[in-house]
Amino acid sequence: MDGTVLDTLGDLAAALNHALRRFGLPERGLEEVRGFVGNGIKLLVERGVPAGTDAALTDRVLSAFTEYYTLHCADATAPYEGIHALLAEVRARGCKTAVVSNKTDPAAQKLAARYFPGLFDFCVGESEKTRKKPAPDMALAALDALQTGREEALFVGDSEVDIETAKNAGLPIVSVAWGFKSREFLLAHGAETIIDSPAELLPLL
Repeated sequence: MDGTVLDTLGDLAAALNHALRRFGLPERGLEEVRGFVGNGIKLLVERGVPAGTDAALTDRVLSAFTEYYTLHCADATAPYEGIHALLAEVRARGCKTAVVSNKTDPAAQKLAARYFPGLFDFCVGESEKTRKKPAPDMALAALDALQTGREEALFVGDSEVDIETAKNAGLPIVSVAWGFKSREFLLAHGAETIIDSPAELLPLL
C-alpha cells in the first residue's frame, strides 16, 4: 500500500508530528519520516521519538498517532501517477490483484476502498491474526484468497521489507523506485528487478 500504490508519506508525517507535539517532543522532517516507514506504525513511532524515550511515553505517543491517523489518513494521500491505469490494464488481462500492507488491517481496508474501489480482489493489513511483513503470512493469505499458486504470482513493493517478504514467501519480486526508498537503497538491499514507472510492470507479467 504505502510507497507502491499510495503516496501516504505526508499523512504519516503529519500524524507522527501531531503525536510528538502533544507530548512536547521534537518534530521530524519529511525525509526523516521516509526513513522510518516500512515496518508498521509501532516501529515508526519508536524511531520517531527521541533516543532514550521510555516505553510508557512511547506507548502514549503511539496511541496519539493512531487516534490522529485514523481520522486523517487521507488528507494528503493520493495514488501514484499511473497506478490506476496499471491496475485497470492488469485486471483487463485477467490478472487478480491484492494488497498486503504493514498498516493495521482497518486502515488498509479503508484506504483500499477509498482509492481503489473494485481494483483489488483482496486486501490485508497487520492484525492479531496476521503477522506484519517481512513474515510471509500476508502474502500467503493473499495467494490463498486469490486461489493462486506461487508460480503464477508476482510480488511488487518499494522497500527492503518487501524484498525480504517475497523471499520468505517464495515469490519473485519487482521493486519500484518511485516509492519511499531510492534505487540505490533497493540495490544495496538485494533488489534484482527495479522499475521506474507503473507502465514498466506490464511487460514483466
